[in-house]
Amino acid sequence: MGDIVQKQWKEVDNKLYKIIIFKDFQEAFAFMVRVAFLAEKNNHHPCWKNQFNSVEIWLSTHDAGNIVTDKDITLAKEIDDILGLTSLLENNT
Repeated sequence: MGDIVQKQWKEVDNKLYKIIIFKDFQEAFAFMVRVAFLAEKNNHHPCWKNQFNSVEIWLSTHDAGNIVTDKDITLAKEIDDILGLTSLLENNT
């Protein structure tokens, strides 16, 4: 991935939230494809929005009453791995 601007995960309204700004739409879409494979592997799918070069992600576990669970933390850390980031989740949740 090229230069990206991103915010660390934060918990908002019982969901983990992150926004990532990429160089362009192609990088944003390529990232989403990689996350889609992770989501399938984990059988845990994000709520997300893509607009041009930005991707917003919300993670919560529907089966647990739409709260943040270990499934969300695991997927968030794996998403950070794709981005080449060290997740700070253990300090934020």
